[in-house]
Amino acid sequence: MRLSDPPAASYYADSVAASCPEFPPPARPALRGELRADVAVVGGGIAGCSAALHLAKRGFSVVVLEARNVGYGASGRSGGQTIFGLAASQQALIAQVGKDDARHLFDLSVEGLDLLQSLIRDYGIECDYRPNHLHVAVKPRQVRELEEWAQELKTQYAYGSVLLLDRQQLRAHVASDRYFGGLLDTRSGHLNPLKYTLGLARAAESLGVRIFENTQVLRYTDGPVIQVHGAQGVVRCTHLVFCGGAYLGALVPALSRRILGVGTYIMATQPLSAQRAQALLPSNAAVADINWVLDYFRLSADHRLLFGGRVSYSALEPRHLAESMRKRLLRVFPSLTDVEVDRAWGGYLDITMSRAPNFGRLANNVFYLQGFSGHGMVLTGLGGKLVAEAVAGTAERFDVFARIPHRDFPGGPILRRPSLVVAMLYYRLRDLL
Repeated sequence: MRLSDPPAASYYADSVAASCPEFPPPARPALRGELRADVAVVGGGIAGCSAALHLAKRGFSVVVLEARNVGYGASGRSGGQTIFGLAASQQALIAQVGKDDARHLFDLSVEGLDLLQSLIRDYGIECDYRPNHLHVAVKPRQVRELEEWAQELKTQYAYGSVLLLDRQQLRAHVASDRYFGGLLDTRSGHLNPLKYTLGLARAAESLGVRIFENTQVLRYTDGPVIQVHGAQGVVRCTHLVFCGGAYLGALVPALSRRILGVGTYIMATQPLSAQRAQALLPSNAAVADINWVLDYFRLSADHRLLFGGRVSYSALEPRHLAESMRKRLLRVFPSLTDVEVDRAWGGYLDITMSRAPNFGRLANNVFYLQGFSGHGMVLTGLGGKLVAEAVAGTAERFDVFARIPHRDFPGGPILRRPSLVVAMLYYRLRDLL
């Protein structure tokens, strides 16, 4: 398996095929000839589909250009955990944008949770959504971190959906001796990310959005009328939104310098019996530890254990991926020694230096959303809504994100990835110690 493999290499694509008698569905056409639209969106993931949907709801004509297939990138391959907040801590955000904007950013992330559930409900998206999420402590000292976090959420951010669990209480949610405590969030949850992305695309199309697949954007020219060029066609539009993240490559150098695509990996076990699956995770919560290089896991709708972890900053896939992921799984659930790995896959997600998302403009009529840094399931959908507001002329909420300062990764195109690999060794050692 390579990071460039399509989602067909993942359990998620298998699950779509199992629920859809016509899978893969008839391919959407590639762009050919000349089209005109109010807005062109580059990227057919959650951010792009959400932007297209919300723009269409406002009466804009919208074209989405996807280099591969809808859900090909991080949107269709992720852990599927829907959680509040940003990957950057609130303390870091306060230092960068001030207390008021940091609070606004947090509140917007919670709005993103509500938006996700309303989109699922309003458009009948079948994506196996389930509530409940747990952050868990791997070390005794992390219990104190969870206690401080819970206090901060309740007193400073009025987020009352969280409940601290001691080690014994946590056993009612996770049947593992590995963890010392947990923070249960009933407002967050988990879903099948590929089903959700495909559902958003269908919802956007129901509002008149035209989606073209296998259409890589080669270049664009800005101005009052923007021209977006593919290999066999061009879109002329008055607004352009980039939502490709790490998969944009070198198309927009000013954006690619601010993000780095890192490899992230997931495996799916063979199906367990319903009884055995429930015994492992009785409340069917998604779980993530709070190490820097974390493990996360949850149950699928067909009672598999989906287990993610490992990050490759070098862009090289780890050797013997399924075997190494299974070893990590058995540290959490030693009783699963008889359970085989059915699928293991990887993909790129884009991170920023600060781990805060990077929203902004390249020109008055050219917008971008990128750098979700592992919090994309919620923030991508929210970002799509906010950029639609900005295109329509109401940019106050979009600009709260745009005010977050971002630096280019140091080292230039050649050295920035090796530099990050060395820097991340510190955080790996901190986890181990």
